[in-house]
Amino acid sequence: MTRAGTRSASSNGRVWIVPDALRPTLAEKYGPVYAGEEADRRIRSLHVFGACGDRVVGRSLELGHPPLVGIVDYKTRRGEPIPRDSYRALGVRRTVRVRNPAGQLTEALRAAVRELVGAGGGLLEVDGEEDLGALALVETLPVGATVIYGIPAEGVSFVLVDDVAKAHVRNLVAQMELRRSGNGD
Repeated sequence: MTRAGTRSASSNGRVWIVPDALRPTLAEKYGPVYAGEEADRRIRSLHVFGACGDRVVGRSLELGHPPLVGIVDYKTRRGEPIPRDSYRALGVRRTVRVRNPAGQLTEALRAAVRELVGAGGGLLEVDGEEDLGALALVETLPVGATVIYGIPAEGVSFVLVDDVAKAHVRNLVAQMELRRSGNGD
């Protein structure tokens, strides 16, 4: 049974698969990267922002400055355990769960981001991998917002959402292989 305000989104529908040739492009940094106190200072100064990644969402909450939407998968590259209640302060607004396999961007994930932004924010829990959720945040958040996501062993990337960033995301998605999926795989 899910708690109030929590729902699961189906992963039926379209799925965009990342081709091997696009992986290096997706690994590029698209905004400045900050670590430590400088990252914390910048997170505290943000107005409307979305966060993608367990450590970045968690740090925003620790700083008392929650994102409008936080996307997590309860895993880190370092293999650190993430307690499920770590994101409670964000999840009380609304929680949506989706399946999004590694190397894919499902319509369910994109729709969940749109839903959360439209509903005033909340937590998006991903069964699978949340990394490409940053693309959905850039395409959905309003111009002037910021998307932050972690870069392992480097810090936090800050991407200003503007027309250029939105066009870049559209271009990246257009380079992915579009498929129909009945089960998100």
